[in-house]
Amino acid sequence: MRRHRVHRTILAATFATASWLVATTGGAQAPEMSDVAPDEVREAWERTDYGSGPDRRIHLPRLEDHDIFTYGWIEAGLGANNWGSPFNGPVNMADRSWQGQLNQFYLVTERVADGSQGWDVGGRADLLFGTDYFYTTALGWDAYNFQPLGIENTAAWGFSKDYGIAMPQLYADLAYENVNLRFGHFYSILGFEQVPAIGNFFYTHCFSMMFSPFTFTGFLGSWEIDDEFTVYSGVTTGWNNFFDGQPMTGDFAILNPTYPGASSNASYLGGVEYESLDKKEKIAVTITTGNEVTTISRNPADGSLVGNRTLVSTVYTNRLSDRLIWVFQNDNAWQFNANVAPAAANEQPGTAQWYSFVNYLFWEFTPEWQGAVRLEYFRDNNGYIVSTPLRNESQLGNPGDWTGGFAGSFWELTFGLNWYPNENWLIRPELRYDWFTPNNDSVPLPYGKPLGQAIGAGGDQYGQFYAGCDMVWQF
Repeated sequence: MRRHRVHRTILAATFATASWLVATTGGAQAPEMSDVAPDEVREAWERTDYGSGPDRRIHLPRLEDHDIFTYGWIEAGLGANNWGSPFNGPVNMADRSWQGQLNQFYLVTERVADGSQGWDVGGRADLLFGTDYFYTTALGWDAYNFQPLGIENTAAWGFSKDYGIAMPQLYADLAYENVNLRFGHFYSILGFEQVPAIGNFFYTHCFSMMFSPFTFTGFLGSWEIDDEFTVYSGVTTGWNNFFDGQPMTGDFAILNPTYPGASSNASYLGGVEYESLDKKEKIAVTITTGNEVTTISRNPADGSLVGNRTLVSTVYTNRLSDRLIWVFQNDNAWQFNANVAPAAANEQPGTAQWYSFVNYLFWEFTPEWQGAVRLEYFRDNNGYIVSTPLRNESQLGNPGDWTGGFAGSFWELTFGLNWYPNENWLIRPELRYDWFTPNNDSVPLPYGKPLGQAIGAGGDQYGQFYAGCDMVWQF
């Protein structure tokens, strides 16, 4: 087992719900998961009483002699909503209705840095092919630069609207004892859920994960102070941004160049984690803050502004019994100069705010069967952060291009099962209900058949039922 937290970033799977897939430590066995959290974090849901983990099929002896392993998985699924809409509203990644999706064909090459014996180096490269690809892209890397297109994420390595390639991680680690420095492109450390399919319980994702940063580029240090406390601190280039600088001149120059730090996209990323000595409780608080460009509209000719964007995420985990685990997450975020109308009289004009509360309960029926429920409240105060259908929005000219946000409150309730017929296969059926309460009757609706049907078409429903199931095979 990998014992040092310093070589893994925290929260993406804090006490992760996919920890049943833990591998054996014997032989030249590849790391068991693609998660971005340490093994110790996953002990709350570890399937220690069932098997020895997935049977890895890729063996490259010359690399394995140097503790470099290659492994991966394939995830495919199908889901649908009760309205017959081609899109499942803001349910991203598993977004297409009655259309089978190869969500992830995922490959990892990795060497884990272990500083327990002194200096050590490691690194990792991830390659993703499938319908999830454009959600994980970064500006100036596997997505086009921000300004010329006027929207946040337009994938550059796509074969079609649905399928393409992304490289969500490419980093190096330098470890010494209980300290690790990571340099490069890596997954976010904020929140509970994560991009890799084998790191989540549910097929679909919560709003808190879907509308937060997926990747960062820069450096991140971690220091395991003792058996209870770990701190993280680093500098990045911002949300889903490989290296797309703030445009200060030219046709797409920002309209407020005198804003403090307007020419810099440097952001702070950090946090602190506490875990009880008995491993039953954990709390982690992480933050990212820095300037982000916000487009005034989806028309690049209207220009852009720069303003600070801050997101604070708190995740608390409690093992209530040997089989029952409760996880709670709270996110709070702000974007200045977002060009939005105030939702209340005391709000600062132009500032957007969104926040959420998510509760999870996980129950192990048997080593082969687990169940879970997720209840989330997500507030998009000014209609800034939630939009749909993102798959159309991400490519200009597609039907249903974004015409406005959804100012109001989202609720989602999801029930799911995980079945492990063997160590390499996972089958995840789920039922989900979403509903939306708008600030006023004039805002568009996020659900219903019109979504994705015509330019500027919003939905016509306040809620939707969704049913889906995916299968994951590790190799």
